[in-house]
Amino acid sequence: MRRAPAGTAAGTARRRPRRPRLHVAVFVAPFFLAFALFYLAPIGYAVHQSFFRLTSSGLGLSEPVLEFAGLGNYATALTSPAFAASVGRVLVFSLIEVPVMVVAALALALLLDSARARFRAFFRVSFFLPYGVPGVIASLLWGFLYVPQTSPLIDVLAAAGLPHDFLSPQTILLSIANIATWQFAGYNMLVLIAGLQAIPQELYEAARVDGASEARIAWHVKVPLVRAPLILITVFTLIGTLQLFVEPLVLKPLTTAITSDYTPNLAAYNQAFGQADIHLASAEATLIAVMAFVISLGFLRLVNGKGNRAW
Repeated sequence: MRRAPAGTAAGTARRRPRRPRLHVAVFVAPFFLAFALFYLAPIGYAVHQSFFRLTSSGLGLSEPVLEFAGLGNYATALTSPAFAASVGRVLVFSLIEVPVMVVAALALALLLDSARARFRAFFRVSFFLPYGVPGVIASLLWGFLYVPQTSPLIDVLAAAGLPHDFLSPQTILLSIANIATWQFAGYNMLVLIAGLQAIPQELYEAARVDGASEARIAWHVKVPLVRAPLILITVFTLIGTLQLFVEPLVLKPLTTAITSDYTPNLAAYNQAFGQADIHLASAEATLIAVMAFVISLGFLRLVNGKGNRAW
């Protein structure tokens, strides 16, 4: 019996259609179903609600009528001085929080990755522990430290003659930034440590042979090679600062510096549950999402420009 040429057999195998891998679809289907139900559907519903409004005729005694508003809710939100001020406030907060968060996380990661570091596991867990504290609890804990009647920290600062009003309009944004940094710096540190551990040790050994100190190795070898994780935590922090909500909501009863529309998310929350206007709240929430997307995309295009891709 003659055998078919090897080239012919290979060509036949190459042309053979692939069978549909149903088992792959079975495994990934639950994820896509949950993603559609709990992520895409709420977003679509919020966008849909933002194009409508409730109107009442006469003296307002009749049943409100739902009517199509087009971009009316968006125009109302964009022309609102309070909402515009809240957007400007979170942009200022981003300018403060993003550099502080990135520098703090990078410093902690470099310290733990240093050749002279001791008790790394203990300090890694200690730095990460605040991330396990829910945001509401963290804000309450720091709120007690910010209130003069309950804070031992304020008593120490007052005895030393240092400024100690953490809840004034001039310092409240920095106080919120302190809570966010305390809570999330450890998480971002772990992201950077994962990137540092992926660097080949031969690069460090070569740098030490050339006479480089640990500081020079950290700045000229480690930092450039963790550029992609640095960009990742920067984007995460940008999005988080634009969605600032929990900290001002918890601190609001403690100070008059935080209003019901202090941040865009707080303004949308107040419109939905305080003013019972879910349509304007949906428009404001959609504007926040679009703003976060545009700023994050602009940052990625900026750092990855000129063909220098980080990922």
